[in-house]
Amino acid sequence: MTLGILSIFKRKDVETRSSGANYTAQIMAARASYITTGGDVAELTSVVQACVSLWESVLTGADVTGTDYLDRRTMGLLGRSLALRGEFVGIIDGDGITPAMDWEVSTRGGNPVAYRCSVAEAGGARSETRLAGEVLHIRIGSDPASPWAGSPPLRRAALSANLLHEIETALRDTFRDAPIGSQVLPLPDSTPEDMQEMRSAFRGRRGRTLTIEGTAQATAAGMNPQLGQKREDLTPDLGKAQSAQLLESARGAVAEVFGVPRAYFNAASTGPVFRECQRAVVQYTLSPLAKLISDEASTKLGGAVLIDVETPTQAYDTGGRARALSGIIKALSEAEAAGIDPEKAMRLVGWDKGENTP
Repeated sequence: MTLGILSIFKRKDVETRSSGANYTAQIMAARASYITTGGDVAELTSVVQACVSLWESVLTGADVTGTDYLDRRTMGLLGRSLALRGEFVGIIDGDGITPAMDWEVSTRGGNPVAYRCSVAEAGGARSETRLAGEVLHIRIGSDPASPWAGSPPLRRAALSANLLHEIETALRDTFRDAPIGSQVLPLPDSTPEDMQEMRSAFRGRRGRTLTIEGTAQATAAGMNPQLGQKREDLTPDLGKAQSAQLLESARGAVAEVFGVPRAYFNAASTGPVFRECQRAVVQYTLSPLAKLISDEASTKLGGAVLIDVETPTQAYDTGGRARALSGIIKALSEAEAAGIDPEKAMRLVGWDKGENTP
């Protein structure tokens, strides 16, 4: 009997453990990515808010066809949420789309199947549980460890964002605490009472850095009191730190994270430069984003939804299109006069298929 009990509790000779790529490690990595996604201090800078406003404004002015749920207010909220949070979750109701301020998602195969959403109200938040088909979920910059969650542009370029934050913080602290405009003035010696009264007579001192130096103090320090009698400026020399160049470089790097060329924030940029920046932002960043929104809306709203951001913003070369159209008409007329089939000529240059058709 004793041997039987001992045999039950006998430890195994070989103990098997899971590898590092197990379920727990994946969940911890996903939660860490989700937690570190928000709360970036670089969001408070002007260049980030300018880029966010650009996303918001372009999506607000987009032409949406196929549904009435994506109104301009919802599109504006969607653009701002994608820029700052990297994803947008909205509950599809009979009256429209209600944006969620926070949510928990349940997945199967990496795809969301259910949501627990918190909706903001004037008197407090309320919680709702919905299936995936009842929720509009747009996400960008998803990580393979958590494909059901998005990440904002600043999270994907945290080093540049932190650099911009540190530079602007350093400049703010310098202008707040540094003795800008303060000076050290050499004056003849006098009684301590007179010197203190003279110090108190000065106004605009910052941090009590404006002092008066007499010849006795200079002599005690081993200096000739007759030499170097000039005022000393205490204003820090920011030019040696190249703060302006660093600030401009950091701003440009953060702007490019949002798809905005750094020339957009250059004071020397003119009209043609701004037009090219506009086309770059809309065509290479916001137009693909609009296609993602269109696909998700078409799937969840039960109809073909199209979102056009290029036509309202005129993010194309109007003059170039006019010249190209004139050349195409001239070439077609010449081909017809020469007895060449225009459709065959169009196939030769690949203009007879889908979106390549002019």
